[in-house]
Amino acid sequence: MRSTRRPLMPGRGRLVRARGSAVAAASLTAVLALTATACKGGDGGKDDAAGGKPTATASRGGGSGAKLPGDIADRLKQHGIDPGKWKDGAWKNWDRSTWLREAKDFVNPVIDGLWKPKRMESAKDPGKTIAAKDATDDQGVTDPAPEPVRATPEKTPYHRHAAPVGKVFFDSPEGSMVCSGTVVKDPRHPGKSNLVWTAGHCVHAGRKGGWYRNIAFVPSYNDLGKSADALRDATRQEIAPYGTYWADWASTSNEWIDGGSETGGAGAPYDFAVLHVRPEHGAKSLEETVGNALDVDFSTPSVRSVGAMGAWGYPAAPPYNGLLMHKCVDRPGRLSLDPTQPTMYRIGCTMTGGSSGGGWFRVRDGKTVLVSNTSIGPADNTWLAGPQLGAEARQVFDTMSEKYGGQ
Repeated sequence: MRSTRRPLMPGRGRLVRARGSAVAAASLTAVLALTATACKGGDGGKDDAAGGKPTATASRGGGSGAKLPGDIADRLKQHGIDPGKWKDGAWKNWDRSTWLREAKDFVNPVIDGLWKPKRMESAKDPGKTIAAKDATDDQGVTDPAPEPVRATPEKTPYHRHAAPVGKVFFDSPEGSMVCSGTVVKDPRHPGKSNLVWTAGHCVHAGRKGGWYRNIAFVPSYNDLGKSADALRDATRQEIAPYGTYWADWASTSNEWIDGGSETGGAGAPYDFAVLHVRPEHGAKSLEETVGNALDVDFSTPSVRSVGAMGAWGYPAAPPYNGLLMHKCVDRPGRLSLDPTQPTMYRIGCTMTGGSSGGGWFRVRDGKTVLVSNTSIGPADNTWLAGPQLGAEARQVFDTMSEKYGGQ
């Protein structure tokens, strides 16, 4: 899926960007580290954040049994899909006649044990590069392209330094894929959120496709930051310290569903999504298990008012391999692909595909909040851009919280 086309050339900037403030960058990193809740173990011991041996439970997403829940089975039948064959491999059929794409048609039955460590490790990035043709001379406000900021590895164990950040796994017609995501607070269910923020292109193919399948979230993936060789002998708790959480519902913008594309800037200003998840095993909410979640900032702050933004994620395309969490902190600028659509945030960052969907954070009133997510970047991997989270994003979030948050 990765494009090899030339990167987007910067437009005619109206504002000369100052380089990022080192003080602001250090402040953001420090606050994020403080928001993570330390837990027992984390070094492969018997006790860890996941709470020992959880008990299995059924959910709207499917549970661990061989039979699909009635509501899931009924929804598959409505679309001419045999529920009995789904878990046996029928989900691999990506024929357009059975590929569900409308907002109301999301179905994601749990297939217990599908996301084994080796399958997680082999998942590829859904490259979202942007082509030069997407830039126009009459585009809206675009600041000069930022200088690249080299991504730095997050400290380990991740559950102590960036617990809400994790990897989003899913299957597409091209195979197993990976993005990044963040545990966010659910104001209607304080302390018990099951919501994950990510990118629209990590859950839905856009105008030429439908919902991806087998979508699951693993917070603090590869907690100790082990190499590929070391992971061969790693315990499952080291790979997924909090367990695996399946999306039993997903929501993205109608603009992404109707206009999103595999490559290029189409739909990018609306490239955000929210997952409602359930544990593959266990009953605790995601926030209770992880010990932390971040508020979402829907105020669309101007770049002039923000000293720094930081992007966190798991870059998977070369020179990275998707095993390690990285971060970039920079002073944001503006990127406009279409004067009729919202302007995007842009920061210098060398993270590659796989970091898509990862949260962008800023410090507001001394607290770290999620203000955007990684959407697109150029082929030379020198910067990242993310959508402003305004009224459309709030509507997606509120709908998920009101309708599914307490389930």
